[in-house]
Amino acid sequence: MKYFLYARKSTDEEERQVLSISAQLAELKEFAAKEKLEIAASFEEAKTAKQPGRTVFAEMLNRLEKGEANGILAWHPDRLARNSIDGGKIIYMVDIGQIKSLKFPCFWFEDTPQGKFMLNIAFGQSKYYVDNLSENVKRGQRQKLRIGVWPGWAPFGYANCPKTRNILIDPNEHKIAQRIFELYATGEYSFADLINKFKLTSHRGKIWQTSVIQAMLKNPFYYGVMKYNGELYEAVHEPIISKELHDKCQTVMQQRAHKRRHNNFHHFAFTGFMNCGICGCSITAEKQKGHVYYHCTKKRAECDGKYVREEDLVEQFRKILESYSLPDADEPGLLKFWQKDFEESIGKSSKRIKEIKAKVEILQTKLDHLLDAHLEGVVDKEAYLPKKESLLKEKFDLEQEMVKIEAEGDDWLEPCRDFILASVQAKKIAWQGDLELVRSFLKKIGSNFILEGKKFVFLAKNGWRAVSACGEFRDSWVGKDSNLRSPKATDFTFPIVSYWHGLYLYPIL
Repeated sequence: MKYFLYARKSTDEEERQVLSISAQLAELKEFAAKEKLEIAASFEEAKTAKQPGRTVFAEMLNRLEKGEANGILAWHPDRLARNSIDGGKIIYMVDIGQIKSLKFPCFWFEDTPQGKFMLNIAFGQSKYYVDNLSENVKRGQRQKLRIGVWPGWAPFGYANCPKTRNILIDPNEHKIAQRIFELYATGEYSFADLINKFKLTSHRGKIWQTSVIQAMLKNPFYYGVMKYNGELYEAVHEPIISKELHDKCQTVMQQRAHKRRHNNFHHFAFTGFMNCGICGCSITAEKQKGHVYYHCTKKRAECDGKYVREEDLVEQFRKILESYSLPDADEPGLLKFWQKDFEESIGKSSKRIKEIKAKVEILQTKLDHLLDAHLEGVVDKEAYLPKKESLLKEKFDLEQEMVKIEAEGDDWLEPCRDFILASVQAKKIAWQGDLELVRSFLKKIGSNFILEGKKFVFLAKNGWRAVSACGEFRDSWVGKDSNLRSPKATDFTFPIVSYWHGLYLYPIL
């Protein structure tokens, strides 16, 4: 009698069930020596037996059919089969004599009607075990989803806590995940750019595919909602980003699905930044005789757009940044005015929070009634899922608004302070020589950047137009009669103050 030794574990992940195969081999070889069994070949496999289709197992059976061996040595019948097809195949081969013996250290088998009956029961028990285990796992997953806990492996930026079985924020990865969303929302980075920038790899050391980071950016888990099997669930884990940032990433993803790549972006600071004022095409750059020249790509039609040297363009940018800068002395007066506005807003915020809480309670009641109707069979699953998703999103948006009001109520002055500091820093940035900073600041203060001939023009944002108006107001004051009183910083901030009340500057900064 010759035997094939067969050892199997259920997963191909190296870090899981590490000792399973080696332990089986050691026990089986010891058993074979003790029983004086001749081993013709050994087969090892890391694949579940719940479903048919194991390559190594099929090869072993094929060689048994050819007569290379007469029996199989395995640790237990469940190593051979946990499904009815593979189990039936083994029993059939025993019936027709292709398998004359089956040896197991912990299970008895003889080629008799009773022996085959017991083997059939063993295979049935193995199938029952995996089927029952699957149901238990699914029940546990459903319960986790009910209480708002993710039932699987934590996504990038989070970690599974083995003690509490909850999902916690990873102290290192969550900062990277947050930065990935922030950078992608700018529209300046592609999936590949982000993968290269953060050297993103799997736990096995393989570089992320673009589909992985795309799925990450689409995942609502990061703003505090779980989507499992197409259904949304409320979650208890701490969000890494706001829903507003997540939604912005989805918008960018849709808008730039086929966005062209600027291969020379890292060489020329202002490519992909401006459009031609004559034909509307993009402005590109090239280097000639040691100088960088910007010009129209002329992709749509013939264009009379002229070449502009980078030095001349940068000089225009410097003058623009200087015109959008404020003296340090203006800062106290503006902050004092904004502080007054902030104090008046506290009452409005409290009132809004009460309104939101009332709406959230109504939505929660609707969700409870919807679930009851679904469980009672009044509403089928096809109607239940989209309605539930709609109500959950509406509820979550309101809760996010409430959290934002509560979190930013005391920090309302922070973006205003940043606005002032940025306007004070404008002149310094203009003369630092860092062209990327210049480009970034221009995008902060305006949009619709056009190169008309050799002149750069753009549309300034409302708040920054007020800063420019402040500079014009200051210049006109200096030109007045010297006998007039000396101007105060608050005099210079008057145009900004007027703009503030007239245009509600906070939301547009």
